[in-house]
Amino acid sequence: MKTIIPFSHQLLDEVVNQGDSVVDATCGNGNDTLLLSKLVGDTGKIYAFDIQAQAIEQTKTLLAEKQIKNVELIHDGHEHVSAYVKEKTIAGAIFNLGYLPKGDHSIITTPDTTIEAIRSMLALLKKRGRIVIVIYHGHKGGTSEKNHVVNFCEELNQKDYQVLQYQFINQINNPPFIIAIEKYK
Repeated sequence: MKTIIPFSHQLLDEVVNQGDSVVDATCGNGNDTLLLSKLVGDTGKIYAFDIQAQAIEQTKTLLAEKQIKNVELIHDGHEHVSAYVKEKTIAGAIFNLGYLPKGDHSIITTPDTTIEAIRSMLALLKKRGRIVIVIYHGHKGGTSEKNHVVNFCEELNQKDYQVLQYQFINQINNPPFIIAIEKYK
């Protein structure tokens, strides 16, 4: 079985193609941004968001080292995605909820902004496109966000979306899990 991060990447690899536009809703250290860049190629576009300047700088450094030029780094909250994405559709998006690894653990994603971002991205998502949400919830505020996001996703109309939850149930310390949303129509 694939662990959480490799499986989240597989879910996007299956639907994102060269030339597509995609969103990294929480660019953090830049690893997902780098993966998305490879998937969309030189003709594609990545919109990479983070509210922390440290995350934007770390991602910028990684992209410069790899000579990646198809990314727009956005120092703003992912809930403002519709103000930045100029394309009519996106093929996919990824979230890593929680806090920036090796960063300030008091700065976390929140249920309201995350759900607003998911709503906005669902409106942009092409048919068979996917939003992958990696939920880290073993921190203060994490359980609340987890519950809100899961509840929101459970309410998505099954005629329009299929929603997957992927998690390991025998691990300690609140292991992360995935919620993946695929658009039917």
